[in-house]
Amino acid sequence: MTTHADPQPSAQTRRDRGWLGWALVGVASGALTLGVAELVAGVMIRFGWIGGTGSPVLAVGETFIDHTPAWLKTFAVNVFGTGDKAALLTGMAVVLTALAAAIGILLARRATVAYLAFVLLLAIALAAVLTRPGASATDAVPTVLGGGLGLALLNAGRSRLQPAAQWAAPDRRAVLQLSALSLVGAGIAALAGQAVSGTTRAVAAARSAFRVPTPASKVRIPSDASVRVAGVVPFVVPADQFYRIDTALSPPEIDPATWSLKVTGMVEREVTLSWAELIAKPLQEAVVTLMCVSNEVGGDLTGNAVWTGWPVRELLELAGPKAGADMVLSTSADGWTAGTPLTALTDSRNALLALGMNGEPLPVEHGFPVRLVVPGLYGYVSATKWVTELKVTTYADDQGYWTPRGWSAKGPVKTGSRIDVPADGATVSAGKVAVAGIAWRQHVGINGVQVRIDEGPWEDARLGADVTVDAWRQWVYEWQAPAGSHSIAVRAIDHTGAVQTSALVAPAPDGATGWHTINVTVT
Repeated sequence: MTTHADPQPSAQTRRDRGWLGWALVGVASGALTLGVAELVAGVMIRFGWIGGTGSPVLAVGETFIDHTPAWLKTFAVNVFGTGDKAALLTGMAVVLTALAAAIGILLARRATVAYLAFVLLLAIALAAVLTRPGASATDAVPTVLGGGLGLALLNAGRSRLQPAAQWAAPDRRAVLQLSALSLVGAGIAALAGQAVSGTTRAVAAARSAFRVPTPASKVRIPSDASVRVAGVVPFVVPADQFYRIDTALSPPEIDPATWSLKVTGMVEREVTLSWAELIAKPLQEAVVTLMCVSNEVGGDLTGNAVWTGWPVRELLELAGPKAGADMVLSTSADGWTAGTPLTALTDSRNALLALGMNGEPLPVEHGFPVRLVVPGLYGYVSATKWVTELKVTTYADDQGYWTPRGWSAKGPVKTGSRIDVPADGATVSAGKVAVAGIAWRQHVGINGVQVRIDEGPWEDARLGADVTVDAWRQWVYEWQAPAGSHSIAVRAIDHTGAVQTSALVAPAPDGATGWHTINVTVT
C-alpha cells in the first residue's frame, strides 16, 4: 500500500501568506493610533483643554482643503457635489489604510524603515493639528498618545509574529487575535471619544430648546411665486435639501450661550455682541437666494430660503467704520474667512446676521448659531457660517480664504437661469409640455425669461411672482412639442434690461456664465 504525504506549501506560498498577515498588523496599528487619538481628543474637549480640533484625521483633511487650488475645488464640487467631504474622508481612509498596510509589510524585512515611516506620518499629522486655527501645544497630546500606542502595537506584532525565516507566514491565529483586538479597541475608542466630548449633545439640546424670536418685520410669500410645475425646485428650499459647500469636514459645534461676535479693525470703537444681546434686537425676515461660485451652468449649488436675523449695517453703525475702509473680513469659528465689500454690508440690502432659516433655528451644518447672509454676492465672499468676527479693513491689506487660491476678490452674482423640467435627455410625449425652472440676479432682480426651441425664435416664458430682487423667480413655458429630437435653451433678462450672456465660461475665478441647454426626445 502506497501512502502519500500531504503536500507542503512552497516557499512562494508562504511568502504570499506572509505579506497579508504583516499588512493586517500595520492596519491594526494605524487604526489603534487614530482611535486612541479620537478618545483622548474627546476627553480633552470635554474639559476644555483643546483649542483646535485635536483630531489628526480632521486636521489633515482640513489642511488638505486649505491647500486646494481653484481648479481642484471646482473639479471636486462638479464630480461629488455636496458629497465632496464624504468623498475626501473616504479617499483619506483608503490612503491611510494602504500606507498602514505598507508599513506592516515593511516591518517583516525592514523594521527600521517601517518605524521611521510610521513616525513620519505622525509628524505630518502633528504639523496639521498644530497649524489649525486656535491650536496650542496641548492639541498635540491626542496624536502623540495615539501614535505611541500604535508604535507599541507595531513592536509587539514584530516581537510576537516575526518567524525565523524572513517573509515566512506568521502564525495566523496570533495575527488574527492581535489585529481583531486592536481594530475593535480602536473603533470603541473612536466612538467613546465622540460620546465623551459631549459637545454635539450640548449643542443639539441648545438648538432644540431655542425658538426663533418673532421678527419685527416679516415677509409674505404670495402663492403665485410658484408656477406649480412638478419637478421645479420649491420656491423656498427646506433646510435639509439646501446645498452645503464649505471647508469644514466636521461642522463647528458652538453652544450659543458661549457665542459672541467681535467687530474690530478700522472702527471708531470695537464692539462685542453676545447671543443674549442679538436675540433681543429687533429682528427681520428676508427672502434671499444664496449661490456657490462653483455652480456650473445648470447646476444645483443654489438655494432660496427665508432668513431671520439682525441687519449687519446696524451692528457696523455701532462700531463706526473709519474713512478709507472698503472691506469687511468675516471669520468663522473654524478660521475660514470671507472678504465682503463694506458697501454690501452698509447699504439698504438685507444683509443679515442670521440665526433662523425658514422659521427654525439654523441647522448646525448651515451655521448655527449665527451666520452671514448677504444678497447679491457668491457665498465665498459673503456667506460666512459660524461667524465670530467682523474686521473692518481694506482689500489692499487683507484677503478672504479663497482669494489667494485663485478666486477673484469680489464676487457679484451673475445673471443666470436653469431648466429643471424636462430633465436633460428625457423622453416626453408630443403635445403640451411644461418647460420650467428658475432664474436669478440677486439684488438686481429678474424681469423676463425666454426659451428657444432648436434654432427657432426666443419666446417669453411666464414668470412666478416677483417676491424680492434678492430671490430667484420661477418660470414656465408651455411648449407644443412635435415628435423628434430637440434642444431647449433658456436665458434671463434682469431688471436693468441686460440679457444673460451666451458666452460659456467656467466658474473660476468669478462665476460661470452661458445659456443652460438641454436635449429631449419627443415621441
